[in-house]
Amino acid sequence: MAPGVATVRPAVRKRQRLRLRLRQPEQQRERRVDKRRRTAATGLTAALGCLCGVALLTGCVGEGAAAESGGPPAITGQDAARAVRAAADVLVRSGSSHVETAMRMASGGTWLTITGSGGFDYVKRQGELRLQLPKDAAGAEEHKPLTELLTPGALYMKNRGEGVPAGKWVRVDTDRLPDGNLVTGGATEPLAAAELLRGAQDVELVGTETRRGTRLRHYRGTADIARAADAAPPGDRGPLKAAAKGFSVTSVPFDAWLDADGRLRELSQRFTFSSDAPAADRAATTSGTKKPDASTEPAAKAKPAAPDVTVVSTTRYDTFGVAVPVTMPRAADIWTGKIVSS
Repeated sequence: MAPGVATVRPAVRKRQRLRLRLRQPEQQRERRVDKRRRTAATGLTAALGCLCGVALLTGCVGEGAAAESGGPPAITGQDAARAVRAAADVLVRSGSSHVETAMRMASGGTWLTITGSGGFDYVKRQGELRLQLPKDAAGAEEHKPLTELLTPGALYMKNRGEGVPAGKWVRVDTDRLPDGNLVTGGATEPLAAAELLRGAQDVELVGTETRRGTRLRHYRGTADIARAADAAPPGDRGPLKAAAKGFSVTSVPFDAWLDADGRLRELSQRFTFSSDAPAADRAATTSGTKKPDASTEPAAKAKPAAPDVTVVSTTRYDTFGVAVPVTMPRAADIWTGKIVSS
């Protein structure tokens, strides 16, 4: 062994042990800091997970429970009114649709319903419906189906009534009808029904419902006919302005069902008018039948005012974007003579 080696090595080991002792506090501090960081990160992750779980749970319960129980999602009355008032504009953007109609009214103590189906083009504002008339109050008389062509400012009807030759059409100016053709034709014109919602007031979201496999929001409120006429596009105001003057009650209660895109899927409206001069009877005077001259009528005893009549009109909309061909009648096919019965 070389001289001095035995004394050098212990000194080296002593310096190494000293350096290790000096490093241990620093390493311990680093391990403590790292442990604290891992603990904080774990706590933060747990907290975030908890918050996300609460948010997901809240979302599922709020939306899911409302969907299952029929309770309304979170939506303000202002939002509900906006959605309903925009229904006509959404229909126009949708282009066209298949429609089904039902009009229910009382006659002689019996409720009668006129049903119909067809299509309507909301851009051209025209469509065609085929209506099935009910039997009379005694249930004995069958009626031929009534075909209607709905156009801006005019309603064309085939098989309108007795006295009209087969294959002939009766033309009615809707601007002149006291009800604006909201009930006269036996079906509310699909776009006019939606235009009436522009005057919607006191709108509330009743809840969500599934109808024909589609989840819909159910709204309820009343529509003011005069307000709707003022808010409607210029080309659609005429019939509504006529209805605002013709109905004895211009506030129309409604129930409307809209889908996620804001499109009307079903609309039920309750109209009230005076039975002294029902719109359905007065329609004949605009299609060729003149009222008898008052001077030739026998004197009649004064009668007490008849009670108002309520008509419930329901329109259903589906199959949007379907083609709706409408062939207008020739002038020679339009009947201008007398109609025996309406």
